[in-house]
Amino acid sequence: MGKQTKIYIIILVFVLYFFGMQGVTKAAVQPDLNFYKGKLVTYIVATKPGGGYDTYARLIGKYLQKYLPGSTVIINNVPGAGHIIGANTLYKAAPDGLTIGTFNTGLIYSQIVGQEGIQFDLRKFSWIGKASSETRVFIVGAKAPYRTFKDILESKEPIKMPSSGVGSQDHNETMILAYALGAKFQPVPGYAGKEGEMAIIRGEVPATIGSYTGLIGMIKAKECRVLLQFGAKRTHAGLENVPHISELKVSPTGKALINLVNNVDLIGRLTAAPPNVPVARLEALRYAYKKTLTDPDFRKEAEKLGLDIDPAYGDEVKKMVLDALNQPPENLKLLKSIISQ
Repeated sequence: MGKQTKIYIIILVFVLYFFGMQGVTKAAVQPDLNFYKGKLVTYIVATKPGGGYDTYARLIGKYLQKYLPGSTVIINNVPGAGHIIGANTLYKAAPDGLTIGTFNTGLIYSQIVGQEGIQFDLRKFSWIGKASSETRVFIVGAKAPYRTFKDILESKEPIKMPSSGVGSQDHNETMILAYALGAKFQPVPGYAGKEGEMAIIRGEVPATIGSYTGLIGMIKAKECRVLLQFGAKRTHAGLENVPHISELKVSPTGKALINLVNNVDLIGRLTAAPPNVPVARLEALRYAYKKTLTDPDFRKEAEKLGLDIDPAYGDEVKKMVLDALNQPPENLKLLKSIISQ
């Protein structure tokens, strides 16, 4: 056999293998897509109706039905304990591919510090994808006396800030940033959904932190002022002159904490299934999720609703979560000390 003939054979084997594997992938996905015909898929949202997580889930669920042909996707709001109850419910659901869910990315902090009430392990969820990289903002009510973030840092009085609950992203980030920036933030839990925004409008509390897209209504209505942004570095229209947290002068320890917060906020609006979903069925969910988030009509609706779309899928999201969880011992000790307060 000549050398040239051997090369042709190797190329032929490679081509047959490659296209054969493509066929295996499609064959693995297609039966599980057929499985969804006539099935009810429950999409758990770990907070009350009306907030950002709920809005993303309802829009994503609408299009998932299109790419899981014959299925019906329903939203099941399971609020409580700063998204912990909803995440626990999802984790313990049957791993049959008929239950998926979304919850606050701030539960990464909660798992790191071993918060009470957690019955899940983020490492074991069947990760489907994430929809956004969040720009987070610090806002004050329109009637609050603070005009700049410097005013916040120089405040002699504790600045009360509503949170959806102990363990939620807004609560934990309030505590972490208070330490990192040397600010007098005082989180006040119990404000789920839009209740925190209403409390600021009523003047019960002066400030909060949250997703830019979740607070866009208040911002556009000029019921608040944005004094700081963090998380994703993509600048939204209207935030060009708002300082980013990375521009502030802080200690090396403070910088490490801020980097962690920014990295967690890149994993925005995630979707997962319970552990141990069969591989082929998980691939079907990932396929439908990716088709949903790249659908032109979905993108148009998201834009109308003011929802950022910056997706990642499957194992890429799993790696992002694992990287955030795997903190060095000195960070773990510090985070436990901060959040336990």
